[in-house]
Amino acid sequence: MRMTSKAACGMACGGILLLCGALGVTLFAARAQTSQEQSVDGGFVADASSAGMTEVKLGQLAEQKGWNSAVKDFGKKMEADHSKAGDELKDAADRNNITLPNDMNYANRAEFDKLSALSGKEFDKAYATQMVQDHESAVALFKKESSQGSNKDLKEFATKTLPTLEGHLQMARQMEQTVENE
Repeated sequence: MRMTSKAACGMACGGILLLCGALGVTLFAARAQTSQEQSVDGGFVADASSAGMTEVKLGQLAEQKGWNSAVKDFGKKMEADHSKAGDELKDAADRNNITLPNDMNYANRAEFDKLSALSGKEFDKAYATQMVQDHESAVALFKKESSQGSNKDLKEFATKTLPTLEGHLQMARQMEQTVENE
């Protein structure tokens, strides 16, 4: 059987299209994987940075508005520890040409505004409850980055910072019990 040039061309073009389709699927899968890895790291950077700024500002607020010494002391610790962690996150981001947000995100800003309106024992209880919630979220965020992140510097930062956040969570739970018993 003899093939015409049109048939040969058609078969060659069909083979090329089939090959291009297979390559396209492979490239799409690779891009999806890269995109997923970047979204874990990118989401981590944005969330960790905003949460850290919030903890510093709320810590300062607790030092000013707190009634109970446990709240004031915890606030001071949050300001110091989260300032240090923020500097370390900034260093990791700078090494990787990642831009950090300049301010808290909308949800963190709303949290800050809500607590700013309170004072005394009312502030203490709301702050303690918020610190437990915030640190539960932070621990989950840092665990995810530690296990699923693809950026070496961010993953190391998350792994190194996680024990401190777990300690903060324990302290926040103790503070919450203290202020609830007043």
